[in-house]
Amino acid sequence: MSYLVIKCGGSVMDQLPASFFDQLVQLVHQGQVKPILVHGGGPDITKLLNELNIESKFVNGLRVTTEQTLDVVEMVLSGKMNKSFVRNIIANGGKAVGLSGADGKLLEATPINPDLELGYVGKIAKVNNELLIQLSENQIIPVISPIGIDQSGQRWNINGDLAAAAIAKELHAPLWVITNVDGVMKENNIIHHLQISEATSLIENKVITGGMIPKVKAAIDCIQSGVKEVLILNGIEENILLKIMHGEKLGTKILEGITC
Repeated sequence: MSYLVIKCGGSVMDQLPASFFDQLVQLVHQGQVKPILVHGGGPDITKLLNELNIESKFVNGLRVTTEQTLDVVEMVLSGKMNKSFVRNIIANGGKAVGLSGADGKLLEATPINPDLELGYVGKIAKVNNELLIQLSENQIIPVISPIGIDQSGQRWNINGDLAAAAIAKELHAPLWVITNVDGVMKENNIIHHLQISEATSLIENKVITGGMIPKVKAAIDCIQSGVKEVLILNGIEENILLKIMHGEKLGTKILEGITC
């Protein structure tokens, strides 16, 4: 039974059908995969920041994070969003444990920009996967909020896609990125298979923009690091997990250099 890292964007959480959590639990009970779920929470973070009159700024899809913003980010990600996913898994007969990347130093982080241009936005320096392995071996689904921590105890806001990519690399697992779009689009058509060189060109030419940039960059990083499969999928579609497990051609698969 192999590991599978699933990244769910915050924008898709409220739109996920009941079949998503039911099938996730069934995959565990049937011994098909050991899923690890990493989630975001961008829309809820922005909503609460607006209510608190704290301005939201983004650079290349990454949120500029002050210490004040970081308090809100951690509260939303590790509180509301994390426990919502845990509750949904339990409601469908599964077992789940919610973790922050700070718990057990699961996600050790360093600044993504040494000059702190983005504030407290971090990148993963090390994944301590022992806890993930222990939970998965006992059919418990780890649910991870992407807050990192450094050796001094400083918190870091980690992009959820980049956190999921780091975990997938560490566990040599495929990565499925669950969004509310059908995949990478070009001229209103889904690109089902995308080579790294093509993806890079589409970013440079602003065909891939906004929040899709870190998703595709994370996918490229995974593939270059030896991860075999990265899929960007629409989680709103009914029975999406079952369809993919049965080999249906959905979403966008990022490839190293060979189309199929």
